[in-house]
Amino acid sequence: MLACPSSSLHGLAALQRHSQPSHFLLSKPLLFPPSSRFAASRKCNFRSLLSTARRRSRVRASAEVTDSVVGDGGVLEPYSVKIPVGDRHILVETGHIGRQANGSVTVTDGETIVYTTVCLDDVPTEPSDFFPLSVNYQERFSAAGRTSGGFFKREGKTKDHEVLICRLIDRPLRPTMPKGFYHETQILSWVLSYDGLHSPDSLAVTAAGIAVALSELPVSKTVAGVRVGLVGDKYIVNPTTQEMEHSELDLLLAGTDSAILMIEGYSNFLPEEKLLKAVEVGQDAVRAICNEVEALVKKCGKPKMLDAITLPPPELYKHVEEIAGDELVKVLQIRNKIPRRKALSSLEEKVLKILTENGFVSNDSTLRSNFETIAEILEEEDEDEEIIVDGEVDEGDVHIKPTPRKPALLFSEVDVKLVFKEVTSKFLRKRIVEGGKRSDGRTPDEIRPINSRCGLLPRAHGSALFTRGETQSLAVVTLGDKQMAQRIDTLDGVADFKRFYLQYSFPPSCVGEAGRIGAPSRREIGHGMLAERSLEPILPSEVDFPYTIRVESTITESNGSSSMASVCGGCLALQDAGVPIKCSIAGIAMGMVLDTKEFGGDGTPLILSDIIGSEDASGDMDFKVAGNEDGITAFQMDIKVGGITLPIMRKALLQARDGRKHILGAMMNCSPPPAKKLSKHAPLIHVMKVKPDRINLIIGSGGKKVKSIIEESGVEAIDTEDNGTVKIFAKDLSSLEKSKAIINSLTMVPTIGDIYRNCEIKSIAPYGVFVEIAPGREGLCHISELSSGWLPKAEDVFKVGDRIDVKLIEKNDKGQLRLSHRAMLPDTDPDNSNVKQPTGKLTEDAEETSSKSPDKDSLKKVSSTPKVTASSKRSSEDDSVLPSKKFVRRLVSSSQDNPDEDKTNKSSNKEAGSVSGKDENSLVSGEA
Repeated sequence: MLACPSSSLHGLAALQRHSQPSHFLLSKPLLFPPSSRFAASRKCNFRSLLSTARRRSRVRASAEVTDSVVGDGGVLEPYSVKIPVGDRHILVETGHIGRQANGSVTVTDGETIVYTTVCLDDVPTEPSDFFPLSVNYQERFSAAGRTSGGFFKREGKTKDHEVLICRLIDRPLRPTMPKGFYHETQILSWVLSYDGLHSPDSLAVTAAGIAVALSELPVSKTVAGVRVGLVGDKYIVNPTTQEMEHSELDLLLAGTDSAILMIEGYSNFLPEEKLLKAVEVGQDAVRAICNEVEALVKKCGKPKMLDAITLPPPELYKHVEEIAGDELVKVLQIRNKIPRRKALSSLEEKVLKILTENGFVSNDSTLRSNFETIAEILEEEDEDEEIIVDGEVDEGDVHIKPTPRKPALLFSEVDVKLVFKEVTSKFLRKRIVEGGKRSDGRTPDEIRPINSRCGLLPRAHGSALFTRGETQSLAVVTLGDKQMAQRIDTLDGVADFKRFYLQYSFPPSCVGEAGRIGAPSRREIGHGMLAERSLEPILPSEVDFPYTIRVESTITESNGSSSMASVCGGCLALQDAGVPIKCSIAGIAMGMVLDTKEFGGDGTPLILSDIIGSEDASGDMDFKVAGNEDGITAFQMDIKVGGITLPIMRKALLQARDGRKHILGAMMNCSPPPAKKLSKHAPLIHVMKVKPDRINLIIGSGGKKVKSIIEESGVEAIDTEDNGTVKIFAKDLSSLEKSKAIINSLTMVPTIGDIYRNCEIKSIAPYGVFVEIAPGREGLCHISELSSGWLPKAEDVFKVGDRIDVKLIEKNDKGQLRLSHRAMLPDTDPDNSNVKQPTGKLTEDAEETSSKSPDKDSLKKVSSTPKVTASSKRSSEDDSVLPSKKFVRRLVSSSQDNPDEDKTNKSSNKEAGSVSGKDENSLVSGEA
C-alpha cells in the first residue's frame, strides 16, 4: 500500500534534500534539456499510468488461468450437475451458453429454465460506500409460447413483478461482496422456458448465486435461494403453483451454507413459531444446494480477483478518530435528523481540511489508482528535471535548480470520506451498546411517539396522516369499479386483474433534499408491494365489498421504516373510507448490533425496535414485520453482515410483536377517528342476480343495449358476468334506480296471476289488442277478455295508445302471454274489492301515488293474490316500475315483514331472478 511508514519516511528525506542550497554539483550528465521539461513531466505521468495498467492486466490475466474443464480448443466444455431440492432435482449447467461472460449458468426445474450471466468491467469505478452492482431480470413471453398482448410485441420496460425479482436477486448478493472491490458488476437473468408449474423467481436467485461463484468476483461463499410453502401442516420446498394456491405461507429465503442473508414473505396471520420453522426448513434446503455447488465451483470456477481489492490505509482510521472523535460523540447525541446530518457534514469537511493542510490529502482522483507507482517516483527522484543555471556553469560541471516538491500525499479525499463514515458508524454502535441510549435518546426496545389523524382530505374517499417520530405517511384511499382494477400480463397467459393495489411514493423533499422526480424507482416499487401484501389479508371479499380499492402512500417525512408507516397509515385510511376490514394491523422495523463484544458488551446481539435511518445504515439488520398481536401478514429481512441464526431471529420476532401491540394501541387513539362509512363522494354499487341465459338481453348486439342503458340512466358503468351477476356503478341513487328498473324489465319472467296496471295498447287486431306490460314485452288480450259484456269490435271501445289494467291468465310453451282486462273490472270480480293490498309503507305510498298522480306515473304491477304483503323477495317486475322513493324503501325492507307471503308467488319470484333480498341483491352505499 502507498501509506506505509517507509514510503512516508523516504518522502520526508527527499524533502530535506530539496531544502539544501539551490546550487550544488551533480556528477552525472544532463538527462533532459531545458526545453524538455514538460515532456519529462508527461513521460513521468505516462510511466505511472502504464505501471497501473500493467498491474490490472496481471490481475485479469491471472483470472484467466484456470484448471476448469477445458477442451482442445481452449473453450470451457459443458458441465452439469443435478442437485436435490425438496422432492425433486434441479439441473445446473455451465459452459455451453454464454462462454464469453465471466460466469454463466442455466438452472432447470421441470420445464422451467432460467439463464443467468455475470460480467465485470475491466476498469474499477470511483471508490464509494455502495458496491456497483446492477441486476436485470426478464420474463420473455416466448418462454410460455406467447406474444405480448399489447401493441408492442417486443419486451420493453421492466414490469413491476420483474423489478421485485431483481431486488430478490440483489439483496442477498450485495452483503457478500468484499469492501474495496469497485469493478462494476452486472447480473442478467432471463426466463427461457416456463411450464406454468415451477416458479422462476427462486431459480433466478440460485442461478445468480452460482454464476457469481463461478466468476472472478472475490466472494468466498455461494448464495442460493428457495421458496417455502405451508399446506396444512406440511412445509414444502419450492412448491408448484398449484400447491401455492392452498398454501398459508409464501416465503422466499436466500443465504449461504452457514447463514441467512435475506427472507421475504407473506402469510395470513401466521404465528411466529410457524414462521421460524419455515425458515429452518428453507435454511436446510439452501445449505444442501450450496454444498453441492461448491464441488461445481472447484471444477469449473475461475480464480478470484483478490488483487483488485483496495482498502483505505489503516493509518487513516487513527487520524480521523484523533481529529473528530470528541466532536463525533457530541454530534451523535443530537436528536433531530436534519441538524445531526448537517453537523456530521460540517465535521467531515473539518477533517478533510485539517488533513489537507497537513499535507495528507489530495483531491486528485488518480492518486488512489497510482499508489504503487508513487514509491517508484520517490526512488527515482535523482532523475528529476535538470536545468543549467546561467552564469554559474563550469566546464564539465552541471548545476541543478531543484523544483520544490509537495509533501508525500498519503490519502485520497474519497478514502477520507469512506473512513469518516465507518468511524461514525462505529461510534454510533458504541454509544448504543455502552450507554444503552440511541441517537434520539430511546432505549433499544422503545417506540417513537405516534400521532395519527383521519379525514383531513374532504373530497377523498378516505385519508389518514400517520406520524411516528420523524417518519410520516399520507395515505389516501380511492374506491372505484372494475375498470379501475390493475391489469397484469403474466407468463401464465391469463390476464389477471388486481382489485387492490398500493402505490408508494418517496419524493426527495421528505428528507429535505432536491432530487429527481419521475418514474417510480425500484425501491418505491418494492416498498409499495411490501405494504400492499401486508394489508391484503384484512380486506373483505369481493362478494362482500365489490369495490376496486387503490391506496396511495406519499412519504412526507422520512427517518426510518417508511414502508411500515405506509402499512399503519393505509390501515387507518381504509377504515376512513368505510372499507369493512377484518381487523387492524401495524408494521415495525427492527435493527440489530451483532457484535457487542467490540464495544464492551457480553457478546449477545442487541435488537433495536423501530429503527431510524442512521441505525439502519450503521446497523447489521433491517427486519420489517407487519401484522397484529395474533400473527404476521408480511415480513422482509435484509442482513448486512455474515448472517444471523434462528435464535437471533426468534428474539427479533418476539420483540417486534410487542412493538406492534404498542403501535396498534396508539392507532386506536387516532384523532379525529376513522369515519368507518362510505364517503358521500364514493360511487354507489348495486349488485343483482338475473338468470344467466338473460345476460345477453342486457348486453345486446355488440354491447349496444348496455351502452344505451348507461346513456339513458346516467350511471357510470354496468358490469355483467356469465353467472348472472350484474353490477351497476353510479354516482347518485336516482340514476342507479333508473338503470335497475330498465334491467328488471328486460329480464323479468311473467307469472300467471300477475297484475299489470296502466299498460299501453300497442296494436289492435280483429280478435283483440296487444298490450305492452314491460318495455319490449307484449301480450294478447283477446276480445272476449276486454269487457264484461259482449263486444263486437275492439276498436269500438279502445284505440292505440290507450292504457288499461290487465292480468296474466295464461302462458304457453312458446312464451306467448294471454292477458285479461275483464278480470280487472269490478263487476266481474265481486271479491276484488276485498283483496287486501300489501301492508307496510310501500302499499300506502303506492296507493297515495296512484290516487294523486296521473295514470302515466302509476305503478304497472301489483299482486292480486289475497293477503300478500310487501316483501324483500318480490319479483323483478315490481322493482322495474317502482318510483325512486318507493324503490329505496323496498330495497332496504326486511324479509321478515311478511311471514304469510304466498309460497307460489315466492317461488315464481325466485324464478324471476331479480330480487332485492339479502341473498340476491345488495346496494352498497352509505345511506343504505
